[in-house]
Formats: sequence, structure tokens, C-alpha cells
Amino acid sequence: MIVCVCRRISDREITRHAKAGMTFDDIQFELGVATQCGQCEGCARDIVNQCSATFPVAALRGQQDRSDLPGWNSSSSCSA
Repeated sequence: MIVCVCRRISDREITRHAKAGMTFDDIQFELGVATQCGQCEGCARDIVNQCSATFPVAALRGQQDRSDLPGWNSSSSCSA
């Protein structure tokens, strides 16, 4: 899914960089996400947070109801 329409950056690109240990600020500098209109910043930060050590991927996959995780809801700011 395209997260940043201005720079055409996907959730997969953000995830790949976050899993490599980069912070949101590092990813923003590297990819340019959330540097133009800023509408994607909330969604991009959520993706980075979900990929960080505090939100391991295995724990996310094991959740039946993900609504208790920060940034995980159907009305998130990810819509473009």
C-alpha cells in the first residue's frame, strides 16, 4: 500500500527500513516520507512503531483482536 503519495513510498519500504533498525527520523531523512504535505506522517510513524522492538512481528501476528495496539484501527490516518 502506498503510504506517502507525494513521494510514492510504500508500507513495505518503511517496514524494511524500520526492521533494519532505523528510527522514524532516519527513515524520513532517507526516503523523504512525510516531508511534503505531511498527511502520511501518522501512518508512517505507526508502521515504524509496529516494527520496533516494543511491537515484535510475532506478537502482532498472534493477536486475534489488534484494536488494543496503538495505531491499529480501521479509522487510522493511513487513508489517502
